[in-house]
Amino acid sequence: MPPTSKGNGFVHLELNSPDLEKAKTFYNTMFGWEITDMPAGPGMVYATFKPADGPGGGMFSINDAPTGWLPYIGVEDIDAATAQARELGAMVFVDAQEIPGVGWMTVLNDPTGCRIAFFEPAPTSVS
Repeated sequence: MPPTSKGNGFVHLELNSPDLEKAKTFYNTMFGWEITDMPAGPGMVYATFKPADGPGGGMFSINDAPTGWLPYIGVEDIDAATAQARELGAMVFVDAQEIPGVGWMTVLNDPTGCRIAFFEPAPTSVS
């Protein structure tokens, strides 16, 4: 079984838009998505969205990143999945990187040139 087992569905989607306010208005009006502005790094605005069902995600505007949607696929082991993707011919742009308090991500192009990302959630603690 691959190190990325567990169904490997899309778990998060992100939109990089050159006009974040226009994108937020469009998706909220068109689909009724709940959109919430979140704290982000310097010079960056990040908003989360949640549809009535299915995966939610984020919206942001970064000039040096490709404009468009980036789907995140859930994995159990980000390092093993990233290594396996490389072995299968993927080009990794952002190697396994921690998202503090959330989990880990990798951004890559599959061997056909399509951009995807992997996501491993942080373990949840049981009290």
